Amino acid sequence: MRTRAIGAGVLGALALSAVAVPAAQADGGTGDTTITKVVVDGDNKVSVGTSAVKTIKVSVTARDDSGIDSAESFSLAGPDYGFLTTGTPTCTAVSSTTSTCTASVTVDPKVDYLSNASAGTWYVDAFVTANDYDYIWSQKAGSFKFQRAAQLTVNASPEPVKKGKAITVTGKLSRANWETLKYAGYAGQSVKLQYRKKGTSTYTTLKTVTSSSTGGLSTTVTASADGYYRYSFAGTSTTAAVSATGDYIDVQ
Repeated sequence: MRTRAIGAGVLGALALSAVAVPAAQADGGTGDTTITKVVVDGDNKVSVGTSAVKTIKVSVTARDDSGIDSAESFSLAGPDYGFLTTGTPTCTAVSSTTSTCTASVTVDPKVDYLSNASAGTWYVDAFVTANDYDYIWSQKAGSFKFQRAAQLTVNASPEPVKKGKAITVTGKLSRANWETLKYAGYAGQSVKLQYRKKGTSTYTTLKTVTSSSTGGLSTTVTASADGYYRYSFAGTSTTAAVSATGDYIDVQ
């Protein structure tokens, strides 16, 4: 089952109604049931682009002396009336007292009316019942980042180049616009220029470049040895981290 993520600008009244129902209640529970861990999409970061369907996996670990019986569908809520509901969780015992309940929900940016303002910190609403009928309900059992996907390009030239000569490294940082379903330049962001020498596996940072008003990147470095240059963006609370594929330069 899926409840669509809806921005305030599209079907806002419906979205408000969907979020307001659980908000009218308070967190609660009976007995010794506790939620010990919440993990969303493996690392608590969800990146959504402009076309591909994204499946979000939610895992809630809970404990009770009698063991865990079941969990209700998890609700995911965020800024600008963002709201999603997973399918019915499957609870798997990891011990006599503890189980991990897992469910998923899909997001399709082409039909789910995502607003850019919905990017940011989202929360997981969980209701878990124990075998002895104890239960716990928490609107903010865990949190995660719901982020706009980013793209990053790089081009180092000239190639080949003589040792000691200047190399110009250009590129562009862009991110998904969920409202236009296109990628657009991401301005004013700090992006690292990194280098990996041929025959090694680790990139080192050479300098930091700020993206232009159109997301453009450009800087120069001195050629020293054959290797790969790339730009790397650490991400923000609303935009996912991304690294370009390294561009190889032959130094003669």
